[in-house]
Amino acid sequence: MPDGFKSLKEIFSNEPQLYKVRSVVKSSDVVIDFFKIFPDLKKVVIPQKVDKMFLKLRVENAVWRSELKFKEQEIVDKINKFYNEQRVKGIKFTN
Repeated sequence: MPDGFKSLKEIFSNEPQLYKVRSVVKSSDVVIDFFKIFPDLKKVVIPQKVDKMFLKLRVENAVWRSELKFKEQEIVDKINKFYNEQRVKGIKFTN
């Protein structure tokens, strides 16, 4: 590219003014890709959103919520490993 021109990817990745946009895109990626990471949870979990690095999941019933709460750290680690960066610190479960 000629001097002085930047690609859209470079601008989106590096401009400090776009920090909030990047964080929204990253958090929505977690919700969108949740079933790529955990295809076996499709019938019992609905990913809602990521807020302040906490993933909010709607769970079918209390039994599943308890089971997933027990495996919370495994789930968080698997999500962060999928993206090769920390995108989620914890999980909040709702009915």
